[in-house]
Formats: sequence, C-alpha cells, structure tokens
Amino acid sequence: MKSSYILAFAIALAVTGWLASPYLVGAEGTAGPAEGGPPATVMSPAVPEKAPMRVQVRQSRAQTRINELVLTGQTEASREATIKAETAGRVIAVEAREGATVKEGDIILRLAMDDRKALLDEAKALLEQRQIEYTAASKLSSKGYQTQTRLAETKANLEAAQARLRRIEVDIARTVVRAPFDGVIETRAVEVGDYLGVGDPLAHIIDLDPLIAVSRVSEREIAGVAMDSEGTVRLITGDAVKGRVRYISSVASEGTRTFRVEMEIDNADNRLAAGLTAEVRLPVAAVEAHNMSPAALTLDDAGLIGVKIVDDGNIVRFLPVELVSDGADGVWITGLPTEAAIITVGQEFVLPGQRVTPVPEDEGAAPSAKPIGSAS
Repeated sequence: MKSSYILAFAIALAVTGWLASPYLVGAEGTAGPAEGGPPATVMSPAVPEKAPMRVQVRQSRAQTRINELVLTGQTEASREATIKAETAGRVIAVEAREGATVKEGDIILRLAMDDRKALLDEAKALLEQRQIEYTAASKLSSKGYQTQTRLAETKANLEAAQARLRRIEVDIARTVVRAPFDGVIETRAVEVGDYLGVGDPLAHIIDLDPLIAVSRVSEREIAGVAMDSEGTVRLITGDAVKGRVRYISSVASEGTRTFRVEMEIDNADNRLAAGLTAEVRLPVAAVEAHNMSPAALTLDDAGLIGVKIVDDGNIVRFLPVELVSDGADGVWITGLPTEAAIITVGQEFVLPGQRVTPVPEDEGAAPSAKPIGSAS
C-alpha cells in the first residue's frame, strides 16, 4: 500500500518537471529565460486607434476689397453769398422770390433812379465841353499860341469829366441788383418800398450744384484719404449718391484733432438739399480679403479674434485676423493666406495642432464633429 503512494508521487513530480522544462536549462544546452534566452511573448488585447474628428471646411480665396471709412457728416452748399446794396435807394421792384432758382446775371431787384438820370445828362454835357476845350488847346499849342501849362490843364479837366461820367454810370448800374452766380435765393431781406443804404443786406444766395458732403476724418486715418477718389454718400432721406473728394484740410481742428474732407456731389436739378445728415463712405485702400460668415470667427486663449483653418497636412491652425468691413454678405477679413480651408462647422470642438478629417462644405449637410466610425 505504501509503495502505491510513492509511485503516484513520482508520477506527479515527473509531470510537473515536464511542464516546467521550457523555463529551465535543457539537457541538450537549450536555454530558457534563466540562461538569457528570449522572454516568452505575452499577447495583449488590441486597442483601436482613435479616428480624427470630422470638420466642415470651405475653400476660400482672397479677393480685392476696397477698404472704406464710414463717417457721419452733412451736406452743405458749395458756395454762398450775402448780396448787399452797393448804392442807396428805394426798392421799386423785386424780380426773384425766396426759393427761386436763378442764373448768373439774373435780376433780383431794382432801385429807384431818382436824380441819377439828370446827373448822367449833366456828366455827358460836361464831358463834351471838356473835350472841345482840350481839342482847341491842342491846336493852339501846336502853333505856339498856347502854353504847355494851359494844354495840361485842359487835359486834366477832360479826364475828370470822363471819370465823373463813369462814376454815375456805375452808380446807375448798381440800381439793378443781379445774381453773382447760378444758385437759389435762400432768403430775401427786402420788399418793394424799402429804402436801402450802402451795405444793407438784400438777399442770401446759395449754390447747390455741386452739393458738398462734409465729414471729419481722424488724424490716424487721414493719410489714407486721397484727392479725387470716389466715394458714396447716403443721405437721411434714403438717397445714395456718388461723390468725389475735392478738398482735404491741411490743418487739423484744434478741438477734435480731425481734418475736414469735402466730397462733391452732382446736383444739377437742385433736388438734394443742404444741411442733411449723411453717411459718408470714403475709400482708403485696396486690400486682399476673404469673405465669410461671422459664425466662423473664434477667439484664442489670449482673446485674439481669428479663424481656424486646416493646412495641407490636415492639421488645425489658428490665425489672427482683422475685420475690414461687414454687411449683408458676411464679413471681410484680412490675415489669412491667399487660399485657405476655413473651418465653418466644428471649430469649437478642435484645437490648434490637432489632426482632423476635413469635409468640403459643398458635399451637403456638415457632419457633426465626432470621430469617424463613432455612433451617430
């Protein structure tokens, strides 16, 4: 009975030794791990690699964009003048009412002649007498019967008579008041029967063609405004008209440090009035800019506004941008390469330096920013 236990123990020991033989030194010199042989390979379960996120991109190409200054201004007459009496007299006729359009030389009002006609006749008669006296003195002087002193005296009398006649003729001409230039009679200060002295105001005339849109440009931006450049003026009435820069102040206002800029607007029919509030758009520079939806704009950790793009290696890049203008067609920005793949959907889920799978915008609805192969 005891021999049976010994035999069973021997058999178990032999089986154990056989199972452990790969890790021990073999009889034929084969080395296990204890002899420096290769370690046994342990297989780990496979871990699937995380797929790049999908983002929607739009291929954008920069376009030439005219940068503009948008300013608030107002319209003014291109010129104006207060007409004043140049001679004294009573108003006997008014030819132009307030608001009337007049041409240069048109009669505005007339003053009474009073005794001017008599003074004119007297001046003409005196001039004729002085002319006779001078002619006679010249003949006598040529024959030696008249001294040079007498000849000079008659000549001086003749010239005085001529001057007197010219004065009365000018005074008579001043009794008819005419428009100094084409324009509109904005106000008229007199009526028939009023007596005017020299220098009394008669009427105020303004020239509305061209009309002027005046705005103020800051010292930072004035360098970009050029003479004769064309811009747009939108009036509070709703009218939008083209204009041309005709004047740029050379000296800044002491109070505001701004420069006066005038834009000339065609107004041949005087339809547009002076004194209207206007939005003035002045061209300042041509820039290469991208047009995009404002929803594609984002901020980096430093608070800089920018755009996330995908480079040629499908890596996300953040690029700071500057806003050129905005409108119904989106925003125009600078700071991107001439051609760029702008992330339009999914930019909030990816970081700069991250690899992504870009999906073109024109392939339909944008996929969500999830790894490829993930559950929807």
